Amino acid sequence: MPVKLFEPITIRNVEFRNRIAMSPMCMHSAEEDGFVTDFHIVHYGSRALGGAGLIFLETTAIMDNGLIGPGDIGIWSNHHVAGLTRLTDVIHRFGAKAGCQLGHAGRQLGVQGRSVAASAIPFTPESRVPEALTIEGIKELVKAFRDGARRAKEAGFDVIEIHTAHGYLLNGFLSPLTNHRTDEYGGSHENRFRVVGEVIDAVRSQWDGPLFLRISSTDYVEGGNTPDDFVIYGKWMKERGIDLIDCSSGGTAMIKVDSYPNYQVPAAEKIRREVGIMTGGVGLIENGRQAEEIIRNGRADIVLIGREMLKEPFWARNAADDLRTELPVPPQYTRYGSAWQRSQPAPPAAPLTEK
Repeated sequence: MPVKLFEPITIRNVEFRNRIAMSPMCMHSAEEDGFVTDFHIVHYGSRALGGAGLIFLETTAIMDNGLIGPGDIGIWSNHHVAGLTRLTDVIHRFGAKAGCQLGHAGRQLGVQGRSVAASAIPFTPESRVPEALTIEGIKELVKAFRDGARRAKEAGFDVIEIHTAHGYLLNGFLSPLTNHRTDEYGGSHENRFRVVGEVIDAVRSQWDGPLFLRISSTDYVEGGNTPDDFVIYGKWMKERGIDLIDCSSGGTAMIKVDSYPNYQVPAAEKIRREVGIMTGGVGLIENGRQAEEIIRNGRADIVLIGREMLKEPFWARNAADDLRTELPVPPQYTRYGSAWQRSQPAPPAAPLTEK
């Protein structure tokens, strides 16, 4: 019986060699002002070489006041495109597709500066109080997402994901715990979704490729969002042109989550079934058997591997061994590799960044 995990999947005419993606994870290793470094070339290139079908970068900040922490990659300037292009070229060279997650940290801004949010509610009692975005500020935010999408296209990415999870700015609009607005961007589900819908439209105006959106499917707090709320939101996301919902959770409140293998997959399964949209499953997916069960039983369409892929760049190959199937070996790692390598053109000696 064929292994579903390693079957190709096509989304908006882009074919991925398997259903394994590297989840976006903060690395905080960019140069000052968000420029790609040698670390990123090695880090993401090795996971592409390791066999994953899709490699997501860490969140790329759409504004310089939206960093999750120091050393985040930026996409708020045209000057970032050269380094990002070098990075997508490396990912492509090793057979994977490159994903760009566009985001803004909101009230969880991890550097010095003015933080903004849906409402002036701090993350913890000790945290700084963010400024509630004005209507003009919301317009600037939407424009920044649009410009980020344009730059992602110029840099050669294959997938864009809109970061609407983990308590960051867009997630803060969706959650009733953090959105206490009384204007058209607060109150009802429809109003809380409004800015997300505007961002989707803005990104779609620049981007006709696969468009994912990461959610926090539950806030884990009474009165917060649950997967039922994301069935409502998910239908609107699908109507606006989202192809796949990446189902994470938490981040709105400072709480300890009871995590266990596949703990976030039921939300992906529910949204996939009730919305009729592709989903991504995440959450302590540790081995190939777990991943195959998720895909084979229709609980999600792809799996996003995080910590396990940090520990093992060749996680996909280990998953193939776990499932007793074969994954092509990089030619360099065969007995004929050195001869093959000598026959390939030398990589371009382009600078990593242009400021």
